[in-house]
Amino acid sequence: MKILIVDDDPLVCQSLQVLLSREKDMQVIGTAAHGAKAIEFCRQSLPDVILMDIRMPVMDGISATRQIKEQWPQVRIMMLTTFRDEQKIRLAIVAGAEGYLIKSTEVSNMAHQVRALFSGTSVMDADLLKNIMQPEGPCLEQLTPREKDIVELVVQGLSNKEIAEQLYISEGTVRNTLSVVLEKLQLRDRTQLAIHYWRKL
Repeated sequence: MKILIVDDDPLVCQSLQVLLSREKDMQVIGTAAHGAKAIEFCRQSLPDVILMDIRMPVMDGISATRQIKEQWPQVRIMMLTTFRDEQKIRLAIVAGAEGYLIKSTEVSNMAHQVRALFSGTSVMDADLLKNIMQPEGPCLEQLTPREKDIVELVVQGLSNKEIAEQLYISEGTVRNTLSVVLEKLQLRDRTQLAIHYWRKL
Protein backbone atom coordinates (compact mmCIF):
# COMPACT_ATOMS: atom_id res chain seq x y z
CA MET A 1 0.00 0.00 0.00
CA LYS A 2 1.12 3.57 -0.69
CA ILE A 3 1.31 5.85 2.37
CA LEU A 4 1.57 9.62 2.72
CA ILE A 5 2.72 11.06 6.08
CA VAL A 6 1.49 14.55 6.95
CA ASP A 7 3.02 16.26 10.00
CA ASP A 8 4.65 19.62 10.67
CA ASP A 9 7.40 17.97 12.74
CA PRO A 10 10.16 16.77 10.36
CA LEU A 11 11.41 14.28 12.95
CA VAL A 12 7.98 12.64 13.18
CA CYS A 13 7.78 12.36 9.40
CA GLN A 14 11.29 10.95 9.14
CA SER A 15 10.81 8.45 11.98
CA LEU A 16 7.50 7.13 10.65
CA GLN A 17 8.90 6.97 7.13
CA VAL A 18 11.89 4.90 8.22
CA LEU A 19 9.92 2.58 10.49
CA LEU A 20 6.93 1.94 8.22
CA SER A 21 9.15 1.48 5.17
CA ARG A 22 10.56 -1.62 6.87
CA GLU A 23 7.16 -3.28 6.42
CA LYS A 24 7.21 -5.33 3.20
CA ASP A 25 3.68 -4.35 2.21
CA MET A 26 4.07 -0.62 2.87
CA GLN A 27 5.65 2.09 0.73
CA VAL A 28 5.90 5.65 2.07
CA ILE A 29 5.60 7.65 -1.13
CA GLY A 30 6.03 11.07 0.47
CA THR A 31 5.67 13.46 3.39
CA ALA A 32 3.99 16.85 3.77
CA ALA A 33 4.33 19.57 6.42
CA HIS A 34 0.68 20.68 6.40
CA GLY A 35 -2.74 19.97 4.96
CA ALA A 36 -2.42 22.14 1.86
CA LYS A 37 0.73 20.29 0.85
CA ALA A 38 -1.08 17.00 1.40
CA ILE A 39 -3.85 18.03 -1.01
CA GLU A 40 -1.26 19.15 -3.57
CA PHE A 41 0.53 15.82 -3.20
CA CYS A 42 -2.71 13.87 -3.74
CA ARG A 43 -3.24 15.66 -7.05
CA GLN A 44 0.14 14.40 -8.26
CA SER A 45 0.35 10.94 -6.71
CA LEU A 46 -2.67 9.50 -4.90
CA PRO A 47 -1.83 7.45 -1.78
CA ASP A 48 -3.89 4.58 -0.40
CA VAL A 49 -3.54 5.71 3.22
CA ILE A 50 -2.71 9.08 4.77
CA LEU A 51 -1.34 9.43 8.30
CA MET A 52 -2.56 12.94 9.13
CA ASP A 53 -1.56 15.10 12.08
CA ILE A 54 -4.50 17.05 13.52
CA ARG A 55 -2.78 20.31 14.51
CA MET A 56 -0.62 21.92 11.81
CA PRO A 57 0.07 25.44 10.47
CA VAL A 58 -1.30 26.73 7.14
CA MET A 59 -4.02 24.05 7.02
CA ASP A 60 -4.84 21.67 9.86
CA GLY A 61 -5.52 17.96 9.45
CA ILE A 62 -9.28 18.24 9.85
CA SER A 63 -9.69 20.76 7.02
CA ALA A 64 -7.34 18.76 4.81
CA THR A 65 -9.22 15.54 5.57
CA ARG A 66 -12.52 17.11 4.59
CA GLN A 67 -11.17 18.34 1.25
CA ILE A 68 -9.33 15.12 0.45
CA LYS A 69 -12.39 12.94 1.20
CA GLU A 70 -14.55 15.18 -0.99
CA GLN A 71 -12.19 14.79 -3.94
CA TRP A 72 -10.81 11.30 -3.34
CA PRO A 73 -13.23 9.38 -1.08
CA GLN A 74 -11.32 6.13 -1.63
CA VAL A 75 -8.29 7.41 0.30
CA ARG A 76 -8.21 6.10 3.87
CA ILE A 77 -7.17 8.66 6.50
CA MET A 78 -5.70 7.95 9.93
CA MET A 79 -5.49 10.93 12.28
CA LEU A 80 -2.37 11.19 14.44
CA THR A 81 -1.91 13.29 17.56
CA THR A 82 0.12 13.39 20.75
CA PHE A 83 -2.86 13.82 23.06
CA ARG A 84 -6.54 12.98 23.44
CA ASP A 85 -8.80 15.77 22.27
CA GLU A 86 -12.39 14.57 22.01
CA GLN A 87 -13.62 17.69 20.23
CA LYS A 88 -10.94 17.40 17.55
CA ILE A 89 -11.60 13.68 17.14
CA ARG A 90 -15.30 14.32 16.68
CA LEU A 91 -14.57 16.91 14.01
CA ALA A 92 -12.11 14.58 12.29
CA ILE A 93 -14.69 11.79 12.10
CA VAL A 94 -17.30 14.15 10.73
CA ALA A 95 -14.73 15.29 8.16
CA GLY A 96 -14.36 11.68 7.02
CA ALA A 97 -11.40 10.19 8.92
CA GLU A 98 -11.66 6.43 9.41
CA GLY A 99 -8.96 6.04 12.03
CA TYR A 100 -7.34 7.70 15.01
CA LEU A 101 -4.08 6.86 16.75
CA ILE A 102 -1.91 8.41 19.44
CA LYS A 103 1.60 9.06 18.08
CA SER A 104 3.15 7.09 20.94
CA THR A 105 1.54 3.88 19.61
CA GLU A 106 4.15 1.14 19.21
CA VAL A 107 5.26 0.92 15.59
CA SER A 108 4.40 -2.78 15.21
CA ASN A 109 0.89 -2.06 16.45
CA MET A 110 0.66 1.04 14.26
CA ALA A 111 1.55 -1.06 11.20
CA HIS A 112 -1.17 -3.53 12.15
CA GLN A 113 -3.67 -0.70 12.54
CA VAL A 114 -2.71 0.82 9.18
CA ARG A 115 -3.29 -2.56 7.53
CA ALA A 116 -6.69 -2.81 9.22
CA LEU A 117 -7.60 0.68 8.02
CA PHE A 118 -6.49 -0.15 4.48
CA SER A 119 -8.66 -3.28 4.48
CA GLY A 120 -11.74 -1.23 5.37
CA THR A 121 -11.83 -1.51 9.17
CA SER A 122 -12.22 1.64 11.25
CA VAL A 123 -9.42 2.14 13.77
CA MET A 124 -10.50 3.99 16.89
CA ASP A 125 -9.61 3.92 20.57
CA ALA A 126 -12.59 2.27 22.31
CA ASP A 127 -12.47 4.54 25.37
CA LEU A 128 -12.54 7.62 23.16
CA LEU A 129 -15.40 6.29 21.08
CA LYS A 130 -17.60 6.12 24.15
CA ASN A 131 -17.36 9.88 24.62
CA ILE A 132 -17.14 11.58 21.24
CA MET A 133 -20.65 11.21 19.88
CA GLN A 134 -24.02 12.30 21.23
CA PRO A 135 -26.22 9.39 22.42
CA GLU A 136 -28.97 9.89 19.90
CA GLY A 137 -30.37 8.09 16.88
CA PRO A 138 -32.10 4.74 16.28
CA CYS A 139 -31.74 2.01 18.88
CA LEU A 140 -29.66 -1.14 18.44
CA GLU A 141 -32.55 -3.16 19.85
CA GLN A 142 -34.32 -3.02 16.49
CA LEU A 143 -31.63 -5.25 14.98
CA THR A 144 -32.08 -9.00 14.57
CA PRO A 145 -29.84 -11.39 16.57
CA ARG A 146 -27.72 -12.09 13.46
CA GLU A 147 -27.36 -8.37 12.73
CA LYS A 148 -26.25 -7.76 16.32
CA ASP A 149 -23.67 -10.56 16.04
CA ILE A 150 -22.20 -8.97 12.93
CA VAL A 151 -22.17 -5.48 14.48
CA GLU A 152 -20.29 -6.76 17.54
CA LEU A 153 -17.63 -8.34 15.32
CA VAL A 154 -17.34 -5.16 13.23
CA VAL A 155 -16.75 -3.18 16.41
CA GLN A 156 -14.01 -5.65 17.39
CA GLY A 157 -12.23 -4.72 14.14
CA LEU A 158 -12.86 -7.89 12.13
CA SER A 159 -12.99 -7.71 8.34
CA ASN A 160 -15.95 -9.03 6.34
CA LYS A 161 -13.96 -12.16 5.54
CA GLU A 162 -13.12 -12.78 9.20
CA ILE A 163 -16.74 -12.22 10.23
CA ALA A 164 -17.94 -14.62 7.55
CA GLU A 165 -15.51 -17.30 8.74
CA GLN A 166 -16.48 -16.87 12.39
CA LEU A 167 -20.23 -16.97 11.75
CA TYR A 168 -20.03 -19.60 8.97
CA ILE A 169 -21.73 -17.41 6.39
CA SER A 170 -20.61 -15.91 3.08
CA GLU A 171 -18.83 -12.57 2.72
CA GLY A 172 -21.74 -11.47 0.54
CA THR A 173 -24.16 -12.13 3.38
CA VAL A 174 -21.99 -10.10 5.75
CA ARG A 175 -21.78 -7.24 3.25
CA ASN A 176 -25.54 -7.24 2.59
CA THR A 177 -26.39 -7.47 6.28
CA LEU A 178 -24.11 -4.54 7.07
CA SER A 179 -25.84 -2.46 4.40
CA VAL A 180 -29.21 -3.25 6.01
CA VAL A 181 -27.86 -2.37 9.47
CA LEU A 182 -26.43 0.96 8.31
CA GLU A 183 -29.75 1.82 6.67
CA LYS A 184 -31.73 0.85 9.79
CA LEU A 185 -29.51 2.93 12.06
CA GLN A 186 -29.20 5.81 9.59
CA LEU A 187 -25.40 5.60 9.62
CA ARG A 188 -22.87 6.15 6.84
CA ASP A 189 -20.13 3.59 7.42
CA ARG A 190 -18.35 1.17 9.78
CA THR A 191 -16.72 4.00 11.71
CA GLN A 192 -20.05 5.61 12.59
CA LEU A 193 -21.43 2.15 13.39
CA ALA A 194 -18.65 1.55 15.92
CA ILE A 195 -19.22 4.96 17.52
CA HIS A 196 -22.98 4.38 17.67
CA TYR A 197 -22.42 0.96 19.28
CA TRP A 198 -20.19 2.29 22.08
CA ARG A 199 -22.52 5.18 22.84
CA LYS A 200 -25.44 2.78 23.26
CA LEU A 201 -23.69 0.53 25.81
